[in-house]
Amino acid sequence: MHMKKAAILFFFIVFAAGPIRAQTPNVKVHYTVSFDSAAKNKMHVDMIMDNLKPGELTCKMPQWMPGYYQIMNYANNVSDLVIKDDKNKIIPYKNYSVNSWTFKNTNSKKIIISYNIKATKKFVANNYVDTSRAYIIPCATFLYPENNLQLETTVQILLAKNWSNIATGLSLLSATTHTYKASNYDMLFDSPILIGNLEELQPFYINGIQHRFIGYNLGNFDKVKFIQDLSKVVKAGIDIVGDIPYKDYTFIGIGPGRGGIEHLNNSTVSFDGKGLETEGGLNKTMSFLAHEFFHNYNVKRIRPYELGPFNYDAGSKTNLLWVSEGLSVYYEYLMVKRAGIMTEKALLESFDRNITTFENGPGKYHQSLTQSSYFTWQDGPFGTAGPDKNKSISYYEKGPVVGLLLDFAIRHKTNNQKSLDDVMRLVYREYYQTKKRGFTDAEFQMACEQIAGTSLNEVFEYVYTAKPLDYATYLGYGGLSLKVSDDKKYYLVPLSNMDTLQSVIYDSWLH
Repeated sequence: MHMKKAAILFFFIVFAAGPIRAQTPNVKVHYTVSFDSAAKNKMHVDMIMDNLKPGELTCKMPQWMPGYYQIMNYANNVSDLVIKDDKNKIIPYKNYSVNSWTFKNTNSKKIIISYNIKATKKFVANNYVDTSRAYIIPCATFLYPENNLQLETTVQILLAKNWSNIATGLSLLSATTHTYKASNYDMLFDSPILIGNLEELQPFYINGIQHRFIGYNLGNFDKVKFIQDLSKVVKAGIDIVGDIPYKDYTFIGIGPGRGGIEHLNNSTVSFDGKGLETEGGLNKTMSFLAHEFFHNYNVKRIRPYELGPFNYDAGSKTNLLWVSEGLSVYYEYLMVKRAGIMTEKALLESFDRNITTFENGPGKYHQSLTQSSYFTWQDGPFGTAGPDKNKSISYYEKGPVVGLLLDFAIRHKTNNQKSLDDVMRLVYREYYQTKKRGFTDAEFQMACEQIAGTSLNEVFEYVYTAKPLDYATYLGYGGLSLKVSDDKKYYLVPLSNMDTLQSVIYDSWLH
């Protein structure tokens, strides 16, 4: 985290739980989403399950969405839920949990579940609907049959008359019927949908792969230059890993709001086109987009072991968000610098802000990076929502700083023959491509040490403990020193008398 045409009818092939699980290949489920109440910030969903056999069924709504590590209680926005059989007879149901609906199908081949969804929050992890557009979070919209997340799903979309476009990462089956497909529920839940009168910018291609930017109310700015800059940033990210794992990629601008969330072949981002005419505004926007794009590697494919398969009820807790999020912050800066957009001064200032925030927070004495990752569900992503914010930190702040120290340590120990880039390539090949799974805490450290050719225990103490960071040693490896002003602002300064290795490392790091 930090995100086609017509009114929307959703058809998914899904399957029910319990007694009918064995016959799921023959069961079809269709979701129809309509927007007659868009003016009231509501959408209507009809879920039609066909070819059923008798048995008890449970359908559930996810409690959160991958990429935003907070319990969102999406089921609270469901209202007016009614279940009917193929003779239009109402079937009673029970709620054994806040996000589940259990009912008994006696002898009906078809079951229809109808409900409304309230969609009022302009936030990238929430549904939002009004008369001008709809932003749909599948996790917050579609009930799923319990224990059947592996099933293929299809979606058909039917729009209100004043809407003309659809942007989503789902695979298009039919442009005529506006039908989409996902290979399983993880893919469905990973593919938000934006509908309305959308604007698409000129696509760009890297190694023959199309990259798009499409969104609602994009604003006024130099769109030709914007795409030129974005293509350079994306190219810098691709060069780090050295592979393009998707068939196409789409940036989806959801309009004014908050946040951005990554997905396998797209990202949804709050975007209004403002501030791009200034250096600071351009750096901020490109860093934001770089972060979400780099996540297609770092967390969606280079992922902690715990993040897949997902626990859509309780959340999937991991110690490694400092890698998934913190190192993505680290690389967002480097991507924009390597793209030739951010200056050396601006790059150093980016780390200055992280160091200043981290060092001036009392939580640095109490919480480690791994703890901040694991307890983000209670403390919040910035460490400010928990029971005692004075004892928590943010992996968004300390993570990129430790990433810098780790990178310089690897470069120093290998005479600048290797870097953190090589680690990212290694874990991509080893765990995503070869083993097809996530990595553990120990395996990530082992990968770093394999690249460095030696132990990195001292650096990883800054991950597992609250030990103060040895800035002088590790920044010194890369030709930098850390200064602090009277008002406790920290800033990085290149050494005036770098030795040969320091100079080589610093120059290589910048480029």
